[in-house]
Amino acid sequence: MPKKTKKKAAAKPKAASHGDKMIEVKVRFWTNNIVEPGLVLPKHAWTSGMVRMERNDSHGIKPGRPRPFHSLLDVGKAIEATLIAHGIELHPSRAMKKYLSDREAV
Repeated sequence: MPKKTKKKAAAKPKAASHGDKMIEVKVRFWTNNIVEPGLVLPKHAWTSGMVRMERNDSHGIKPGRPRPFHSLLDVGKAIEATLIAHGIELHPSRAMKKYLSDREAV
């Protein structure tokens, strides 16, 4: 029996001011305890931190729970989870389309 998928309501285009057109994801790296407590070593950070979505009223985005990552290899996974959690639908760029099939995935 085919799996039923939930249809999302179609989004309607709306005007957005300059600076509110882009969707922003913030990646922050921990810098604590590299040197003495309360001090930072300029331009040094751990390979772990947090990913969070920035507020954007034009897109109806309210920041949610930040997602941790524990290595640089985890950053992409944390970004993906953040985008999914906020209901962001991505469209492939021209450069990315060369990797995609014309057929719909089954």
